[in-house]
Amino acid sequence: MRWATGAVLISALLLCGSGTAMAQTMAEKLACKADFQKLCPGVKPGDGRPFACLAEHKDKLSPSCAKVIAAHKK
Repeated sequence: MRWATGAVLISALLLCGSGTAMAQTMAEKLACKADFQKLCPGVKPGDGRPFACLAEHKDKLSPSCAKVIAAHKK
């Protein structure tokens, strides 16, 4: 089950384009994994939804994920 959740997160971050920058490295993806699972349950990949959800919760992000989101925001 954990593998499936990780695969969904990685897919979500890879597909979050659509005008928003994407996390580029595995380290960046992993930095936001727990935050995504906690703050964005049910968010489906595509159209920038995962990135947007994490950005909406920027005040609740872990420091490592906050850095990733800040680095990839326009």
